[in-house]
Amino acid sequence: QIPKVIAKLPALLGSSVEGNLKPKALWLSQVSLSHAQIAKVIASLPALLGYSVEENMKPTVRWLADIGIDELQIAIAISNKPQLLGYSLEQNLKPTVQALRDQGLTQPQITSMLVRCPALLGYSRKRLMHRMSILSAQGRLSKSLGSAMVLTDAKFAARFQ
Repeated sequence: QIPKVIAKLPALLGSSVEGNLKPKALWLSQVSLSHAQIAKVIASLPALLGYSVEENMKPTVRWLADIGIDELQIAIAISNKPQLLGYSLEQNLKPTVQALRDQGLTQPQITSMLVRCPALLGYSRKRLMHRMSILSAQGRLSKSLGSAMVLTDAKFAARFQ
């Protein structure tokens, strides 16, 4: 996987193993990611090695825990969607969860939805709002949102409109 990672992020060759790479891998293990999950995360998102643990990653993990996602679920979410660690809390994560609350979803429903489909936190607000309004009108929001978000516009329209 190393050649793949270097091909995606050539600047990695100039990074300090002791000062950058090792501390990031250690921190990921401290949030309950296994060695295999850490390798998967780094291989799929080498740019994560450039993220600040203190300014990006720790606040995101703390926020995920604050909204009710447990440590193991956070590790799974990061493993499945490492981009979560780079999303802005103020511009992306918090507004997305607030939009879900505004649709009448309870915190346990939101937590369950985010554990099943952490990618929900990465969709554009426009796409999310449009699909939520349609699913909400049909009474299918809490059951179908995660699977509906991955559909193309044409497939979404055919299935839900």
